[in-house]
Amino acid sequence: MSAGAGGPGSALPSVDLSAASRFVAASGFVVTEVSGTRVAGHVDMGPDQHTPWGVVHGGVYCTVVESAASIGASAAVLDRGQFAVGVNNSTDFLRPVTTGRVDVLAEPIQQGRTLQLWLVTLTRSEDGKPVARGQVRLQNVPLPGSPQ
Repeated sequence: MSAGAGGPGSALPSVDLSAASRFVAASGFVVTEVSGTRVAGHVDMGPDQHTPWGVVHGGVYCTVVESAASIGASAAVLDRGQFAVGVNNSTDFLRPVTTGRVDVLAEPIQQGRTLQLWLVTLTRSEDGKPVARGQVRLQNVPLPGSPQ
């Protein structure tokens, strides 16, 4: 995906970790699939994401949930000269993880003219067991520089 922030039909900004802010890059979320109805990827969890007690910090899950939903919701409205911003993130932590790959899948529950609701699930790659899930409500807003 190429960087861009023009009007309708522009490409999404790059979702590659090398182009991400330091905060987003620290989550380790690698995006492998993007559309307006599905975002998939993974995170390799380890000591860089741990709390002082040696388990993955819940903030990592919140960040990945927000990122996946925002990418998909923005892809869904890009052709309208819009992108999506989170207005609520509710993430549940289901089981602790210390290390290993976690698969990420985001899909819309509802996509409207002004608001969207996305469900994001994070599962352990080794056995498919869920480790976290989140819902993100997003508002569709004009891209910077787009006519209102």
